[in-house]
Amino acid sequence: MRAPDDPQGFIQANTRLLPVPYAPEIRLHVADEATELWQKTEDELQAIGLPPPFWAFAWAGGQALARYILDKPEVARGRRAVDFASGSGLVAIAAARAGARHVVASDLDPFAVAAIGINAAANGVAGRIAPVSADLLGTRPEADLVLAADVFYERDLAQAVTAWLIDLQAGGVTVLIGDPGRTYLPRERLECLATYAVPVSRALEDAEIKQSHVWRLQG
Repeated sequence: MRAPDDPQGFIQANTRLLPVPYAPEIRLHVADEATELWQKTEDELQAIGLPPPFWAFAWAGGQALARYILDKPEVARGRRAVDFASGSGLVAIAAARAGARHVVASDLDPFAVAAIGINAAANGVAGRIAPVSADLLGTRPEADLVLAADVFYERDLAQAVTAWLIDLQAGGVTVLIGDPGRTYLPRERLECLATYAVPVSRALEDAEIKQSHVWRLQG
């Protein structure tokens, strides 16, 4: 195994480039065995304070949002987009393929930032995606479209993200969310645009198919 200070090497050594189940136009470097990679990152990388390898899987909300963007490219075409908590870069790649002018793909995990770059290159859109590790919460990014998938699983984070997204939406930014019904999703402020039956790993979720939704944040 490559050293923890070599994110690209670690990713390439522990994942395979495979089509995304619900968006097979896109290929990602993903883990074959979810629990094995999860344990490996805990054992080998915990000492330097890295979060679990969320970047190594195509989560249900991200698959739904990517599918929606690929099927309705007009939502992203020509726009400056931000994919918040991008993970693998799946949604950012979908936006770039749909014709977004530029996509900032943000994630605090340096391994995710590396994975975004690797996956963007594998899909031929590296030139239009900028992986960044900056914390965007509370900022006003230069974007007219903000995308967020699978980010409402923890209360404090969900509250902070919701407040930030509401502020951006009030300033004229379109906010689209992909989510399979996480506990802290702010449903009262959302309009459902689409629902999909997304295949996922039972090792990660509580079912092999997750009803996942694409939402638009409303004022």
